[in-house]
Amino acid sequence: MKWWPVLMALSLPQGASAAGDPALAKAVLMKSIAFRTVADEGQVPRLAAYYASVLRQAGFATVDLEITPIGETATLAATVRGSDPQLKPLLMIGHMDVVAANPADWTRDPFTPVEENGYIFGRGAEDNKYDVAMMVATMAGLKKEGWRPRRTVTLLLSGDEETHMRTTRALAEKYKDAELLLNGDGGGGLLDEAGQPVLYQLQAGEKTYADFEIAFTDAGGHSGAPTPGNPIYRLARAIDRIAAYRFAPMRNELTKASLSLSADRIGGAVGAAMRRYAETGDSKAANLLSEYPEFVGQVRTTCVATMAQAGHALNALPQSAKVDVNCRIFPGIAIDVVKAELAQAVDDPGAAITTLDDPKASDASPLREDVVKAVTAAVAARYPNIPVIPSMSAGATDSLYFRALGVPSYGVSSLFQRGEDGFAHGLDERVPVAGIADALDQWERVIKVLAEEGAPTLRAPAQAGAQSKP
Repeated sequence: MKWWPVLMALSLPQGASAAGDPALAKAVLMKSIAFRTVADEGQVPRLAAYYASVLRQAGFATVDLEITPIGETATLAATVRGSDPQLKPLLMIGHMDVVAANPADWTRDPFTPVEENGYIFGRGAEDNKYDVAMMVATMAGLKKEGWRPRRTVTLLLSGDEETHMRTTRALAEKYKDAELLLNGDGGGGLLDEAGQPVLYQLQAGEKTYADFEIAFTDAGGHSGAPTPGNPIYRLARAIDRIAAYRFAPMRNELTKASLSLSADRIGGAVGAAMRRYAETGDSKAANLLSEYPEFVGQVRTTCVATMAQAGHALNALPQSAKVDVNCRIFPGIAIDVVKAELAQAVDDPGAAITTLDDPKASDASPLREDVVKAVTAAVAARYPNIPVIPSMSAGATDSLYFRALGVPSYGVSSLFQRGEDGFAHGLDERVPVAGIADALDQWERVIKVLAEEGAPTLRAPAQAGAQSKP
């Protein structure tokens, strides 16, 4: 089925202005950056209260705004009630927290928003306060114009997506009886060096995030009397084996579509390998793609050593050594299966492998025809004729916990930016100012179509989470 052409008229006529106010969206974005919503600083509840005040001024009733404290952080839920209670709600989500930033390393203070040379600078500008501001401004505009959808629409904002995701779990459990979830922290558009649109990625899946600790122990002793059980040597051998190990290549509906649609744009040997792997599952093509960091995550599970600790004294044999291994697991593969494969790769009966925290696995979401059409049409109204390409993220977002509970979830960020301007989690994070009005228009178009849809859901014939080995 060729699902990517625009086959569906939207509620907004071509070129119509969005209900959301660009000036408000920009002001909300800049003010939100000033909230230092880093873990353990207690600022997320204050930011949630600010967003709630913006929505309240737009006409939201207090009963439709809910801030829920969870530890030092919080969640926010803002609801526009639908006219048909039989329809499951449409959810939107983003996160209020950001990763830490050291002001000494930045050109500008990371928590003092600055507009300069067409960009807004500040920690969280891209991840994820841009799209949060767009969603808040869109919801405010729709409320002001008196819009009442058939389907209830609820904006959810989590408070610790960058760390423990406890707020995400709580939101997913509370709102799991939903039709679908639109995530502002996934997908998005790519501009070329000249600022012209290249493509848009619709994120319909993400790899499972899991950390494992691999530990080695020994009785130790005097460094002048070496023993064969030295945990550091065993650790080194284990790290080398993990580095050399390759998990089996895998494909699903999502990665097949993504690789096929990207092949011609990439071109050359890599593009040919993408097409060949998408069509036939050729293992040589998978191995070629695996040589490139930007593509390896699309064809197999990856595990990499990220932290290590060993020994206790310079003049003593080590009694312990351990390495933390971060894995990004292909959708549909159980965490314990990867753990067992790691043990096999390490090949040390004395190694103790522990799963850290409580990782959650989930399949990719199906490429739903209604979602694809709505997003494709909204993007086309902004940039005609650019391709909308399904994608699978190597990182984890709030969508993870909703997918795990059966809620189809899609990354539909409204942010278009150049590749060289992507500094999420990095220094001098920034977003372009010029796209704000179009971002609001994009959000409104997608929301209005999916919130008004009351017919039985149209789904793609295959599930994106169904994985296969070549």
